[in-house]
Amino acid sequence: MAVKKKIPMRKCVGCGEMKPKKELMRILRTEENEFVVDATGKKNGRGAYLCRSTECFRMAVKNKGLERSFKQAIPPEVYEKLEKEMDEIET
Repeated sequence: MAVKKKIPMRKCVGCGEMKPKKELMRILRTEENEFVVDATGKKNGRGAYLCRSTECFRMAVKNKGLERSFKQAIPPEVYEKLEKEMDEIET
């Protein structure tokens, strides 16, 4: 009998959809309280997942999904930096 491999699912903080982990992008808060885009998904720190679209990122900013995930307020300059990093990954 073949064993089915379990696919890890994560919830996008923008649209709220459950998707396979590999389809989502991880936003990471490091121990130094820096926010970065974790393209590999393996770095240490608290993470939140987003779809790889700018629309989901804007929804997460609007409904404060990232702030809820990290349980802290996020300054506007961090959002600008994350948006630039996401644009680089998308292209």
